[in-house]
This record gives sequence, C-alpha cells and structure tokens, in this order.
Amino acid sequence: MRITTLKFGEIDVPEDKIIVMAKPILGFENLKRYCIVEREDCAPFLWYQSLDDPTIVFVLVNPVYFYAEYRIEVNPKEVEELHISDVRSVETYVIVTIPADPSQMTVNLQGPVLINTETRLAKQMVLANSDYGVKHYLLAEAERTAEGIEAEAEMQPAYSR
Repeated sequence: MRITTLKFGEIDVPEDKIIVMAKPILGFENLKRYCIVEREDCAPFLWYQSLDDPTIVFVLVNPVYFYAEYRIEVNPKEVEELHISDVRSVETYVIVTIPADPSQMTVNLQGPVLINTETRLAKQMVLANSDYGVKHYLLAEAERTAEGIEAEAEMQPAYSR
C-alpha cells in the first residue's frame, strides 16, 4: 500500500505491517488502520501513522524508557480482544503530546496503546482505577531518572588499583 502523508511524504506500507485497531484511540474512532514509522534520528520515539487519514500521526514511546516501574494489568477481556496467545508478543506504548514548548512534553500513562505483534491488532486501553494520569511530564521524569542514577553512582565506593 502506498500513501502520501503530511509528515513523511509518500511511503510504502507492506500489508504485513498494517496494524488494525480493535478498539480505537479515543477521539479518533473512525481511524482503524495504522503503521509504525521508525526513524533513527527520533529514537526512542516512534510515529503511529494513520492509513485512513494521512494527516493524522501520533508520537509513541515505550513508557519503560522513562518510567522503569510502569506496569499495567490486562484483564482476560483485553487479551481476548487482541487475540493474544503469548504475552511476549504484546508491545506497550503511550501517546506523547509535544506542545510548542517541547520542555512541556507529556505522555498519557492512563491510556496505553497495546499492539499484538503476531496478529497486528491493537487497542487503546483506559486504566480506570490507576494512579497514572493523562499528563505526565516527560522531561521532568527524565531529569529525575538522571539525578537518581548520578546519586546512585556517587554512593558506590570508588576502587583504585
């Protein structure tokens, strides 16, 4: 399939790379088909390009890059909707919002996007009874993580030979 996008121009999307939303992204219920566009210069961020409306693209990231302790519980109904036979085939992403001031970039930890890499079915979950919110500041978390690593390194004994 060949589409023309606003962000990437004309791209080829192999049929085996098309992801179908079993449960769509909130507010975008009419958009069912997507593909992931990876660019080395944007890592660890990915582009979730709509194939139904080439003007729509979301930025995704694996939440563990910034929130090492991020965990979600997936109930049997969720597993059933994505036809999951092996949980290792499920990738979890969160949607990134990038405002005019990139230092205010946020991620929605309450509405992760799950993708079954075997069936290419996906859905956006809503974690109803969760401590996660829809607006977690990404750069603030990255700074806290870096500070924690530095503090841990300072606490390690220095050995010399």
